[in-house]
Amino acid sequence: MSLPALPAAGATPSPSPTESTAPAVPTLQDAQESANHAASWVEQNWSTWLAIGLRVILILVIAAVLRVAVRRAITQLIERMNRSSEATANGTSLGGLLVNAERRRQRAAAIGSVLRSVASFLILGTAALMVLATFQINLAPLLASAGVAGVAVGFGARNLVTDFLSGVFMILEDQYGVGDTIDAGVASGEVIEVGLRVTKLRGADGEIWYVRNGEVKRIGNLSQGWATAGVDVTVRASENLDRVKAVLDTVAERMSKDEPWNEILWGPVEVLGLDSVLIDSMVVRLSAKTMPGKARAVERELRWRVKRAFDEEDIRIVGGLPATLAEEEADDSTAPVAPPSVHSNPDSPQSEAASPIPPPRPAAK
Repeated sequence: MSLPALPAAGATPSPSPTESTAPAVPTLQDAQESANHAASWVEQNWSTWLAIGLRVILILVIAAVLRVAVRRAITQLIERMNRSSEATANGTSLGGLLVNAERRRQRAAAIGSVLRSVASFLILGTAALMVLATFQINLAPLLASAGVAGVAVGFGARNLVTDFLSGVFMILEDQYGVGDTIDAGVASGEVIEVGLRVTKLRGADGEIWYVRNGEVKRIGNLSQGWATAGVDVTVRASENLDRVKAVLDTVAERMSKDEPWNEILWGPVEVLGLDSVLIDSMVVRLSAKTMPGKARAVERELRWRVKRAFDEEDIRIVGGLPATLAEEEADDSTAPVAPPSVHSNPDSPQSEAASPIPPPRPAAK
């Protein structure tokens, strides 16, 4: 059995594997060198970083001040529009009916919100790009990517952009508002909600129509200004025109004074005269200016009153057929019906049907 060899006297023992991988402890001299390098780097670049920081702060301050100023200017513009609308409404009764206080407030709020959002987006977006440019970031790839993405989104969502822009202009121009009765071409009814993309209408049968603003090519607002009620009365050509006009004038005068028609009518009911003259009939036209949306009710009431007045004065209203045909049909309906005649011609089928049945012959034995 052999014994391990002992190290020679004076020889240095070799380090163990654990001792060879241990990290070296930094000395005071190494820390001093690192501090000197950091101090020299700060000394060389502090002016650049200070300039960049001041530039960023200046950009943000200017953007914030400009945003506040623009929003305040928009608010003052909206208030001035409201004051001018109120002055117009107080000056004329028609202006007060066209745009009421609640509708004016909603329209001003919508316009102000859109303008403030657009101004904030433009100002803050420009400030963000200027800050990135301050840090020497190349904006060309970013702007190119944003442009391509914008073109793709605009091409794919062109209908959405069209609807949005159409809604903005509809609100700015005050084409209609909540509570108005409109004819939008694709649908008609009462406006229950106005949005930047979709307008909601309630139809005559209670259905709700969602109309995209970009699809609306024309708008017929039946709730602005006034409405015209027109009634055509057809009488026989043999009637006395002076007598017919006198009866119609009496009906028009009474209706203009009775409640609630005196508030609905914005003017007296006018007998315009003969609208057309035919061989056996003539048409007399009546017209009246009414509140918006009340023309149909005024026409129904006016027809009711004219019919009762004509019945009292024994003036016949002709409708549907000409007067001569109507009189002939009325005479024919009251005439007695004659029994069918029996023809003497034996060859005719009617004579055979009308002849009596011969008695049966006796049976042969």
